Amino acid sequence: MNKENEKIVPVFIEEEMRNSYIDYSMSVIVARALPDVRDGLKPVHRRVLFGMLDLGLRPGSAYKKSARIVGEVLGKYHPHGDSAVYDTMVRLVQDFSMRYPLVDGQGNFGSIDGDAAAAMRYTEARLAAIADQVLRDIEKDTVDFIPNFDDSLKEPSILPSLLPTLLVNGASGIAVGMATNMPPHNLTEVIDALVAVIDNPKLTATGIKKYLIGPDFPTGALIYGDQEIDSYFKTGRGKLTVRARVHIEDMHGQRQRIIVTEIPYQVNKSSLIEKIASLVREKKLDGISEIRDESDREGMRIVFELKKDVSTEKILKGLYQHTQMQTTFGVILLALVNGEPKILSIKEILDEFLKFRHEIILRRTKFELDKAEKRAHILLGLIIALDNIDEVIAIIKKSRNVDTARSALMKNFKLSEIQAQAILDMRLQRLTGLERKKIQDEYRELVKLIKELKALLQSKTKRMQLVKKELLELKEQFGDSRKTQIISKTGKNVVKELMQEEESIIISYNTGIIKRFLLHEFKENGEKLASSNSIAESALRTANSHFLLFFSNKGNCYHLRTSFIPLASKNENGTQVEKLLHLHNNEKIINILPTSRFEEDKFIFFSTREGLVKKVSLASLAKPKEGGQTVLSLKDNDEMISAFQTNGSNDIIMATSNGMAIRFNEQDVRDMGLSAGGIKGITLSKDDTVVSVLPVLIDKSCLLTITSNGFGKKSEITEYSTIKRSGKGLVNYKMSDKVGKIISAHEVTDKDQIVLITKKQKLKKQKIKDIKLMGRATQGTIIATLAKQDSFEKTIHFSYEQIKKFK
Repeated sequence: MNKENEKIVPVFIEEEMRNSYIDYSMSVIVARALPDVRDGLKPVHRRVLFGMLDLGLRPGSAYKKSARIVGEVLGKYHPHGDSAVYDTMVRLVQDFSMRYPLVDGQGNFGSIDGDAAAAMRYTEARLAAIADQVLRDIEKDTVDFIPNFDDSLKEPSILPSLLPTLLVNGASGIAVGMATNMPPHNLTEVIDALVAVIDNPKLTATGIKKYLIGPDFPTGALIYGDQEIDSYFKTGRGKLTVRARVHIEDMHGQRQRIIVTEIPYQVNKSSLIEKIASLVREKKLDGISEIRDESDREGMRIVFELKKDVSTEKILKGLYQHTQMQTTFGVILLALVNGEPKILSIKEILDEFLKFRHEIILRRTKFELDKAEKRAHILLGLIIALDNIDEVIAIIKKSRNVDTARSALMKNFKLSEIQAQAILDMRLQRLTGLERKKIQDEYRELVKLIKELKALLQSKTKRMQLVKKELLELKEQFGDSRKTQIISKTGKNVVKELMQEEESIIISYNTGIIKRFLLHEFKENGEKLASSNSIAESALRTANSHFLLFFSNKGNCYHLRTSFIPLASKNENGTQVEKLLHLHNNEKIINILPTSRFEEDKFIFFSTREGLVKKVSLASLAKPKEGGQTVLSLKDNDEMISAFQTNGSNDIIMATSNGMAIRFNEQDVRDMGLSAGGIKGITLSKDDTVVSVLPVLIDKSCLLTITSNGFGKKSEITEYSTIKRSGKGLVNYKMSDKVGKIISAHEVTDKDQIVLITKKQKLKKQKIKDIKLMGRATQGTIIATLAKQDSFEKTIHFSYEQIKKFK
C-alpha cells in the first residue's frame, strides 16, 4: 500500500467518544424521539402524512395498499426500516391509541387485545378527514421545505397544522437522557382554552383549567384525583392515577357481578384478563367465581361474577391494587422548541401553538397577496387590451413575429412583459361581451381581496382574530364530548367513588334516530342540541352504566347500555336505532325504558293491537341476548303496541279505535315467562282494534282521547270504573263519521302538551289545559284543524316533566 500521501491525526479516544455520542444523542432527540411543539409530530409521523398527501390519498379518495404508502415514504423521505414506517401508520389508524386518528384504515390494524396488525400487503389506508387540518395550506408557502436524505426532493420541515395535535393526541418517546409522555386531551376543550388565551394572553394555569379540565384518553376510563392535573398544568410534570370504569349489577341468589366497560389508556385487555385469572387461581383474589369477556363491536364488557356474600368493595380494591385496572400515567410535557428540548407548562404549549398559527397566517397572507397582485396585474393588461382591441389587433397583424408584437404592445400601451404576453396568449372567445364582463368582475373582486389582505398584514389583532375564527370552525366540525371522567378523591369507599358516573339525556325521534347528550351539556344548551328536522318522541334521563330496553312491534326486547349509544355532538345527526340493534324487516321500536337494576318486584306490561296483554318480571330480562329476545309471542296479523313498567298493582286502561275503553287492575294478569303468549285484556267487536294502553299513575288525572278528524276531549279518570279483565268495557267516546276513528288516548294533566301528526307529516301542538273537559260518552270538540285529504294518525304526549327537560 502507498502511504506516502496519508496524514495521520492523533485524537484522544475520550474526546472522540464524547463528540460521537453527542452527535448521536442530538440526532435521536431532534430527528426521531421528540415531537415538535408546533405541529405536535415526530419526523416519521410528518413524513407518513406528507407521503400520503403526495399519493393523493385525501379523505374520500380511494384507499391504497399500505405497502404502497410505506414504499413511498421509505423511498422518498424516511431512510429507515419498513417496520418503523408501517408501525407508525398503524398507530395513526388505531382509535384506542389516538384520540383523533389521522389515518383512515381498511383492514386489520390491530386491537386493544394486543393483536398485531395484518401485514402491510393486506391493509389499505388513506388520510382521515381531520388530517386535512394538519396539512391545510401546505401549498401556500406556509412552511419551509428542506432537502430529503439524498437531496433529490424537498420535504416540509414542519406541517402547517391547524389541529393542536400535541395536546389532542398526546405523544410519547424516549430519547437519550430524556423522555416525553404527553396525555391526549379533548379537542373542544383545547380549542376553548386557546380561544381564552387569545382573548386574555395573561391567563394562568388555574384560569385555563376552567376550559381544559384534564386529559381525555381514547379508551375513556376514570382519572382518580385532580391534584396531579394541577401539577402538570403548572410545571409540566405529574402522575395521574387512571382507573377502569366499572359498575355493579345484581344477580339471582343475592350475588353481584362487576362489569368493566372501559380500561386505562395503553392497557392490553387480554393481558389484563389473563393476569386477573392468574390471581384468582392463586387465590390472591378470592371471591370471583367466573370471568368472561363479552366485548363486541358495540363496546367493551368484561364480567367478573362474584361468589355469594363476598364484599364487592374488597374485590374492587384488590383488582385496583394488584392489576392494571388501575395504572399510573406519568406526565412529562417535553417537546422541541426552536429545535431544543424543553419541559413546558400547559400555558407555554398553548402560547407556542398560537405563535405558530400566527406565523402560518402571516406567511399564507403574503403568499395569497402576491398571487392576487400578480393576477390583478395580468387582468389590468387584458382590460387595457379589450378597451383598445382594434389597435391591439392591428399591431399584432403588422408584427413579423411574437417578440416584435410583444415589444410593440409594451411600448404603445405602457404594459409589462407579463401583461403583453398575456394579451398575446388571450383566446378570441374572450372578446365576447360576457367574457369581457367576467374579466372586469374578477379584477374588481381581486382589488377588494388585495385591500383585505393588506389590512390583515398591517394588523396583528386581525390576524389573531382570524386564528380564533379558524379554531372555532375546527371545533364546530370535529369537536366532541369527553370520554374520560375525572373524579375527586372523596375518602369514601371505592364503589361509591366509582358510581359518580355521568348522566345522559336520551332523545328518540319519529324517524328512528336516537341521540345521547351528557346531562351537563344538555342543561347548558338543551333546546339547541335537541333540535332536529325530525320530531322528538321522548326524552329519557339515565346514567352511562344503565341499560336501555328497546321494545319492538314484533314482540322483541333489545338491551343496550347507555354508554354504547354514540354521543351526538353539534355537527352530528344522531344514530339510527336499527343500526345499533340490528332490527328485523319491518320492525319498529315502540318504547324505550331505562333501568339500573333488574328487580323482581318491578314488571313490564305488554299489549297488542288485538287486545291481548301480558306481564313479565323485570328480573326476567336481566340476561341480554345478542339479536334481541322474544318477550311476547304474537299471532299472525297482530303486533305489540305498548310496553311500560309497572309496580305490580297499577290500574290499566285500554282504549279502542271504535270508542270503547276498559279499566282493570294488573293483578288480573299473572306474571308469565318470556316464551308465553298473551291473554285477553279486552273483548273487541268486529273491525275494532286497541289503539292505546296505559297505566293509571296520577291522582286526579284525566283521560285525553283524540280522533283522526281532529276531535278530542278530556274525561276524568274516575269516570272509568274498574272491572274484570277481558270484558267489553265502557263507552269512551260517542262515535260518528264526523269525528272519525280514535287514534290515541293518554293520561294527562293540565300542565302537559300534545303534538298531533297528520298523514302528510304536518304538526299541530296543543296545550292540554285548552282542551275541554267533558263526560265519558260524549262526542268531544274540534281541537285541531286539518287540510283537505289529510287526517291525524299519531300523537305524541309530553308530560310536564319532559317539557321541563326540553326547556
